[in-house]
Order: sequence, then C-alpha cells, then structure tokens
Amino acid sequence: MVTISLINYSQNKYWAFKQMQLLPPHLAKIKGCEFVKLLGTGSGFGFSLWPDFSTYALLMKWKDENQAEDFFQNSNEFNELKSKSNSIETHYLESLGAHGSWYGENPFPEKGTYNGGQIAVITRARINIHKLPRFWQFVPKASKAIENAKGLITTKGIGEWPLIEQATFSIWENEQAMKEYAYADTHKEIIGKVKKENWYKEELFSRFNYIKSINH
Repeated sequence: MVTISLINYSQNKYWAFKQMQLLPPHLAKIKGCEFVKLLGTGSGFGFSLWPDFSTYALLMKWKDENQAEDFFQNSNEFNELKSKSNSIETHYLESLGAHGSWYGENPFPEKGTYNGGQIAVITRARINIHKLPRFWQFVPKASKAIENAKGLITTKGIGEWPLIEQATFSIWENEQAMKEYAYADTHKEIIGKVKKENWYKEELFSRFNYIKSINH
C-alpha cells in the first residue's frame, strides 16, 4: 500500500516549509512505514521552476492498509498536519512495479496486476547539474504536452530540491491513456534526448493501481 497526501495551506506556510526538514525523521519511525518523503510541489503542470508554497506532498509506503489507516486516524503527526492545513486529500495506490532508483534504491519493487481501472504514475529524476539548462529548455514543451494529454485526470509536480530533483504524480483514466501519452511524438522526442544526452543522474518510473481518495 502506497499513499500520497496533497496538503494545502492557506495559512501557516512558513510552518509548512519548515516541516520539510523537521517532520520526515519522525514519520520514518511510524509503525508500518517502509518509505517516506515529504515533498514540495510546483505550480502549473508537470515539472516546474516555480514552487507552490501552498501545497506539499506526503508520500508514504506501508506494510498494509490497516497501519496506514491508523496513522491517518490516530497519529499525533497527522493530526497536527490537519490542524495546521486548509485541506488534505490522500490518494491510495497499489504498486504495479517500478524501474530505476530513488537515492540508490527502488522503493516500489512489488509487481501487482493491473485491475483495468484508473492508473497512477510517479516519475522522479535527479538531473545532472551540467545538464540543467538543457533540461529546463524543454520543460515548457513537455508541460504543454501533458496538459493536453487525452485521458489525464490530474497531475502535480513534486520534488525534494528545486531545479535539480524533480518528480511528477499523475492519475490517468486507464493504462491505455497513459501509454498513448508515453509513446506520443513529443514525449518520445524528449525521452530520446534524455537518454542520448545523459540529462539524469538518477531516475525512477513507477506505476500503480489507483484505489481511492479520501479528504481528511
């Protein structure tokens, strides 16, 4: 079980920003938590140069759903997030497998079976510093392509460090819609340049059955 919570703040934005450093060590000790990242988000579609200081993403992997529910319903850490934020929407995901790594490890190696419904995707890249200008040159083109993609339900740029560590979370109507975007000319062109010009120091592509969402 994987959850990603999008946390929106209308106030307490400085407090929220500080939690990027302060909160993850506490979350890593939560019973049943196997992986955790508290991520900033970008404005607009896909990768973004411009941060959205009103929204953060809490990505967690759990041993089972019961332990996830206990965290969301009973933990002091999540209760404080609720009290400080304006709204929290949590998406529940089931891993279909991933390739690549996140700081040297694959956090989502479990290979499930696609259930035929909505599908979620998390992509993450650590960009080679000397390739940053080349990467950001193509970001507007990539963002426009995904914004116009058929079958896209929603997407949000997420990441740990501005400029050099970028990720996206997206939800698609079905696997076919996701694949049609992935193999579309614009996306294929950019992926080709990524490989040929060695833009990324590290990358991860992970797919999930989309289970449900809850507003806390």
